[in-house]
Amino acid sequence: MSKLPSVASQEEMAALFRAGLSSGAGKSMKHESADKHVSGEAIYIDDRLEFPNQLHLAPRISDVAHAEILRIDVEPCYTIPGVVRVITAADVPGELDIAPLTHGDPLLAKDRIEYYGQVILVVAATTQEAARQAAAAAVIEYRELDAVLSVKQALAEQFFVEEPHQHKRGDACAALAAAENRLQGELEIGGQEHFYLETQIASVMPGEDGAMLVYSSTQHPTEVQKLVASVLDLPMHKVVVDMRRMGGGFGGKETQAAGTACLAALAAHLTGRPVKMRLSRQDDMTITGKRHPFYVTYDVGYNAQGQICGIEINLAGNCGYSLDLSGSIIDRAMFHADNAYYLGDATITGYRCKTHTASNTAYRGFGGPQGMVAIEHIIDHIARELGLDPLWVRKINYYGTEDRNITHYYQTVEQNLLHEMTASLEESADYAARREAVKAFNRHSPYLKKGLALTPVKFGISFTASFLNQAGALVLVYTDGSIQLNHGGTEMGQGLNTKVAQVVAEVFQVPLSTIQITATDTGKVPNTSPTAASSGADLNGKAAQNAAEIIKGRLIEMLMRLHDASAAEVSFSNGQVRVKEQYFSFQQVVQQAWLNQVPLSSTGFYKTPKIFYDRSKAAGHPFYYFSYGAACSEVLIDTLTGEYRLLRADILHDVGDSLNPAIDIGQVEGGFVQGMGWLTTEELVWNGKGRLETSGPASYKIPAIADVPQDLRVKLVENRKNPEDTVFHSKAVGEPPFMLGISVWSAIKDAIASVADYRIHPQLDAPATPERVLRGVTLLQEALCAPTIG
Repeated sequence: MSKLPSVASQEEMAALFRAGLSSGAGKSMKHESADKHVSGEAIYIDDRLEFPNQLHLAPRISDVAHAEILRIDVEPCYTIPGVVRVITAADVPGELDIAPLTHGDPLLAKDRIEYYGQVILVVAATTQEAARQAAAAAVIEYRELDAVLSVKQALAEQFFVEEPHQHKRGDACAALAAAENRLQGELEIGGQEHFYLETQIASVMPGEDGAMLVYSSTQHPTEVQKLVASVLDLPMHKVVVDMRRMGGGFGGKETQAAGTACLAALAAHLTGRPVKMRLSRQDDMTITGKRHPFYVTYDVGYNAQGQICGIEINLAGNCGYSLDLSGSIIDRAMFHADNAYYLGDATITGYRCKTHTASNTAYRGFGGPQGMVAIEHIIDHIARELGLDPLWVRKINYYGTEDRNITHYYQTVEQNLLHEMTASLEESADYAARREAVKAFNRHSPYLKKGLALTPVKFGISFTASFLNQAGALVLVYTDGSIQLNHGGTEMGQGLNTKVAQVVAEVFQVPLSTIQITATDTGKVPNTSPTAASSGADLNGKAAQNAAEIIKGRLIEMLMRLHDASAAEVSFSNGQVRVKEQYFSFQQVVQQAWLNQVPLSSTGFYKTPKIFYDRSKAAGHPFYYFSYGAACSEVLIDTLTGEYRLLRADILHDVGDSLNPAIDIGQVEGGFVQGMGWLTTEELVWNGKGRLETSGPASYKIPAIADVPQDLRVKLVENRKNPEDTVFHSKAVGEPPFMLGISVWSAIKDAIASVADYRIHPQLDAPATPERVLRGVTLLQEALCAPTIG
């Protein structure tokens, strides 16, 4: 067996070796598709060349919220030229229900309508226009039934999709009764439309023996594979799902992309022709679920310093007509009802309320933001009652010493960075001086008022459904030294593929340019978890690292054998491999491995350790670790109109040892703005019949570039690697920054409170639209003018 050929210029190889890798983990590398995004060359599903004989699919949706279906007449549909097939629930050969966890989500309505916008039938035609026209031509007769349209009504009637759940520590009732001070209140928190740029879409090509190739814009390819197979009564191996990139997801394509894919696959199965289904923006917003709106009530006891000693919080989530993921989402809201604070004796109850609206679903933060908004509102309320700076009340309630670091679900808060992060941000944002400056401005400005708030984030990382904390990857090394990488995560613009490629580059110590990531494919990596819960890089990065290290281990073993070397005498750096005192290129090592019949491909697998939760005891360790953040926002409001502007935002965020600082900063900026939008401009409005009135960009206002403050200062925490064994000790970054936007909402409340010299807590439901801000100002002005009794 021959040894590796000697290299012509060992000096050059040694120099490259010593230079180190410039594109591995920890480096600011641009997004792998950045150039394509900017130039418009990135290929999304609707950009794919159409198949010959392809059909287009359009839905007919219900125009009532709750009804019994009496008759469906599809004959008028066939009078439209180009119509090939009209499909109803009766045409489904397999399982009609496509619920992700239990049941209750029919692909097509059969006997009953459960919400305004439910899909009743679809039409397959040669053009999209013909399909839409034909779908509108169908005649559907209903017998309308009473509908529950608000979370308050559902809560009053105990109309639930799942039984309530409760976390309990100590005796909250006794603590409240004994408290030095006590207050109660309520809060309504609005939902949020995902508003991904690419609407729900799928393209399906039928194959031999009933096989289906499905191109789906989904965060969960395995679930699409499973449900397409279930609807068509096929084994999963007959279905392959291909997902190269999404034009945004934000949780809205975790479960609800499956309906579009299943309908397209059903039409392809029934016609034997390729089928594409792409929802219009209005249909997408009407058919799909949103972030859960919440109704919150609370009762809190506290001392003269503002420290909480006992609390009861009721979190009622509007789940829509079916369970979807609402059980886990309400659970996460409960898990995060403490945010950064030790609550003393606490009882947190989560209600899963059913309404006759679209089934609400995952959204960035997955219920956590709603729980955090509730406790931040409570902290502000305490501060106003005591006449204290809200930041003081926040800090005095932070998790801290051993007797104050256990959550209400009995997980210990470890490696808490918030004390030092808050102190650091206070200093860098010049909080104390700006607080005095804001007060001075407000004293001399009768109509314009400024507000300032610094709020923390403590966010648990892991799926609350513990079995989802697993991932797989496939790494293939070719004889020219190039590498193909596939993993179970999905790229929706967040830079996951770039990070995972950097992980593999770091293991092999090769340039990032030598690695090609292919589309997420259920035929390559099976049984994957969704890309959600901020777990994309944690899970898939670790799985890819595992696969790469297996191959690297084989290469090292071969080199040790061929060169009579120890493992310590073999090292990789900058595309070079040193064996004792000799240097070889990575390509040469790979070629030699092939000649020596060493396998150059490997699967990798990872499961998150330490995760458990005993639901019967409402206790456990549901999160692997916590990510931390803090934001300081300053706003200006007009008390005559309710209009406002964000003047400045300072952010400090914890990502552990960053895999890619540039991408992480981008995620922090984007998450902050999206969170701000949820709590300020993005108002969902339904009419009395359950119809969504804000069903397009003309009526639903996401943040625009003008809403981003000109003075936006973002910094990552330095020299604080994750103590847990995550991928190169990084931390998740997808969801935690979203809650930084709460600082803007709190700052608006601070500005309103200045109208009453900060002594009255303004009632400001979310989102804080100008109308709500104006009402909050008016109520405080009326309270100041109200006569006192006594």
